[in-house]
Amino acid sequence: MDQHALKPARKHPRWLRVLGPGLITGAADDDPSGIATYSQAGAAFGYAQLWTISLCLPLMIAVEEATARIGATTGKGLAKVTAENFSRRVLLGVVGLIVFANVINIGADIAAVGAALHLLIDIPQVIIATLFTVSVIVLMIFTNYHVYARILKIFAVALIAYVITALIVDEPWREIAHATFIPQFQWSFAYWYVIVGVLGTTISPYMFFWQAAEEVEELQYADQEHKLRRTISDIRWDTSSGMVISQLGSWFMMLTTATVLHPNGVTNIGTAADAAKALEPFAGSFAKEVFAIGVVGMGLLGIPVLAGSASYAVSELFGWEEGLNRKAREAKGFYGVIIGATVVGFALTLMGFDPIKALIFAAVVNGLVAVPLVFLIRRIATNSEIMGNFVSGKLSTSVLWLTFIIMGICALVMIVASFLH
Repeated sequence: MDQHALKPARKHPRWLRVLGPGLITGAADDDPSGIATYSQAGAAFGYAQLWTISLCLPLMIAVEEATARIGATTGKGLAKVTAENFSRRVLLGVVGLIVFANVINIGADIAAVGAALHLLIDIPQVIIATLFTVSVIVLMIFTNYHVYARILKIFAVALIAYVITALIVDEPWREIAHATFIPQFQWSFAYWYVIVGVLGTTISPYMFFWQAAEEVEELQYADQEHKLRRTISDIRWDTSSGMVISQLGSWFMMLTTATVLHPNGVTNIGTAADAAKALEPFAGSFAKEVFAIGVVGMGLLGIPVLAGSASYAVSELFGWEEGLNRKAREAKGFYGVIIGATVVGFALTLMGFDPIKALIFAAVVNGLVAVPLVFLIRRIATNSEIMGNFVSGKLSTSVLWLTFIIMGICALVMIVASFLH
């Protein structure tokens, strides 16, 4: 490509210009399922699970960096890379797992948004959920997602309420610092159920497929607009920044509920109103409004990521045209899967599941599904025939192995504990 034809970069700091898929993925990670799971962890166990945030951060950076590098290096999504290098049985298993986990997560997120809005609007939750689902589908089809995501980040600002709340109430900071870095174990099914949920909502399968697919779209966009492609250093900075921001938000959510709810006997978050109480020290009588804005904003951001990542996987399985940068008429199958996954997720909400319990269950499902997918990502990222010069180094490989082992052990302990429960 003629370098003189490249468009000049905007006059923003380079560290800011390279923020993209990693930042959006990190923001989407704090979806309603994440809000519910982190809140329940703090309410039920106080500061005892703060250490999981410190544990998850390097693990999620390693996995997301590997998936981003796979997409940027091969120019293909995870499902397509799997199709070209593994058996059909492995491919079907991978696509089946991501669709299964994402549909459950979409349903739980829709139910949660309905419950949050019900705090503000006195109409049946099913009507609210229906209107919300239709709105999301319309926005996904007729709106440029990248523009849409930038707008929705404004809604995510509501999550700063957790940070402010934690800073204005009296906190035992020495105890918190200890709990953040020193693991505390409780040998009960409830404890390990939430642990697997925290791992699952943090290191979520949909993030793997989304991150890789968005790096592919970044390549295509750069070529179409005659711009320089993102370097591996750019991708690493973007991914690390997004994950750090995500985990800071998660830590403050858990810390806030541990401080505000747990000491006051609210150890089981059963409704959206229970979760909103965590923000009362800061928001007072407006706690429900602030909580609802945060849940709705993250639902609007997270559900398209969930549906989109499932659609990328299915489209790559069947060789369909794909991409959120395409019009609906250009990628009918791709958008068909997005609509189908969202509608089926909505249908699950009509079965009457408790929204908060459904959110935590979705997180646990993600925690179980992520285990074999992390193993697959490690196999791909360490294969020099696929990755060429950008194969994982010793540090990346070691942390990917560690992620697989830790998530696998936690899932196994939870399963054993369920039989002894």
